[in-house]
Amino acid sequence: MNADATARPTVLVIDDEIQIRRLLRTTLEANGYKVLEAATGQDGLSEAAQRRPDLILLDLGLPDTEGVSVLKRLREWSRTPVVVLSVRDRDDDKTSALDSGADDYVTKPFSSAELLARLRVALRHAAPLPENSVFKSGRLEVDLAGRRVTVAGSEVKLTPTEYAFLRLLVRNAGKVVTQRQILTEVWGPNAVEQTQYLRVYATHLRNKLEANPSQPELILTEPGIGYRLSDAADRSN
Repeated sequence: MNADATARPTVLVIDDEIQIRRLLRTTLEANGYKVLEAATGQDGLSEAAQRRPDLILLDLGLPDTEGVSVLKRLREWSRTPVVVLSVRDRDDDKTSALDSGADDYVTKPFSSAELLARLRVALRHAAPLPENSVFKSGRLEVDLAGRRVTVAGSEVKLTPTEYAFLRLLVRNAGKVVTQRQILTEVWGPNAVEQTQYLRVYATHLRNKLEANPSQPELILTEPGIGYRLSDAADRSN
């Protein structure tokens, strides 16, 4: 991570449209970020390796290669958070990017307020949550070390599978976890087509954790993509 990240995080923008890069530079610099630019995937990878930005904004439609290919190459050696910016709004494009290692996906055109909020979340979750951490969001508290879950101070009993599902969401709080990721990590690689598991267990968790399971505020569905666990900071942005 950039040495001056606590004061001015550095964002690398990889996009071939100069107008977009100018807009992003203006918006980001006005909000305290340093900005690096690259117009091709190869230049973006070189900048990422040499300059070590704190976050990368990546377009999918680059002139020399697909953005997903850049993302896969980047993930071979870097865990720098990546937020995809793209005009592509199909669920399969979003799922492909997230499965390849993107931390978030924002569709063009976008509002500056939304983008800045997404960047704050991505930066906040850049460091992995330690196993001895206690996650808190509203009435929910999850003690990862003690494997203890409480709601409004009362302990909630979860099955091993329910806890594995929740733990994965906690460790990625504020980020979308794709259906494939959840199925692979909770049920194993042979279960990647069993999407009905997700609906059943998401319902179980909501019934046990949400104040109003029919209008969930914690375990949120990203239609056609996966699930996201809202945290307190998300609701305050």
